[in-house]
Amino acid sequence: MFDLRVTIVPLFAASLTLAAAAGPDGRPRARDLGVAPGVFPPGALDAITDVPGVSVGHVTRIEGDRVRTGVTAIVPHPGNVFQEKVAGAVFVGNAFGKLAGSTQVEELGTIETPIVLTNTLSVGTAVEAVVRDTIGRPGNEDVRSVNALVGETNDGGLNDIRGGHVRQEDVVAAIRGAAPGPVEEGSVGAGTGTRCFGWKGGSAPRRASCPRATEDGSWASSSRPTSAAF
Repeated sequence: MFDLRVTIVPLFAASLTLAAAAGPDGRPRARDLGVAPGVFPPGALDAITDVPGVSVGHVTRIEGDRVRTGVTAIVPHPGNVFQEKVAGAVFVGNAFGKLAGSTQVEELGTIETPIVLTNTLSVGTAVEAVVRDTIGRPGNEDVRSVNALVGETNDGGLNDIRGGHVRQEDVVAAIRGAAPGPVEEGSVGAGTGTRCFGWKGGSAPRRASCPRATEDGSWASSSRPTSAAF
């Protein structure tokens, strides 16, 4: 089993408005302005991809005036995640969230699929996509049980969340398109339509060096109250 500790946190936090990445318009990140949240030093990229082997993929859906949603996938390592599971844990700070797969992580302490974030009403679609993608990979021909890990952000304020605009192919594309290195942040992927305390929210990865832990990475997506952690 890979020696890797990954923490994924979909949460509602005002600090995310300070975590906006420097985008095409050149806006600085929080640390560029002297805001240094947390007590541990960040990695070189200040992103979850500072953890060796971790990659991130986004699919963003923006259509007309009503569709603002998407998918974010965090892939723990480039191999067969089901066959080479990674250590995982769950912490619940506010259980008003739809976090598929958390009970098995609590029970076994392992992660066996990519971790996917999408909007609240598309969790089921994402679970099905992760399952199909997992059992379709070489080496998994005899797999009969898959614990898909899917968290959510509620983008219903800016997105037509009832329209079901996230498709299974979007989820697979986010997984298959995941890459190491710098991570696009802000209004992308699962953070496309999110809000935070009345401000525009988004997605933000981080990584910190923690005492007595080999690596720690996390992902934050703002939304209405939702929380849990891998």
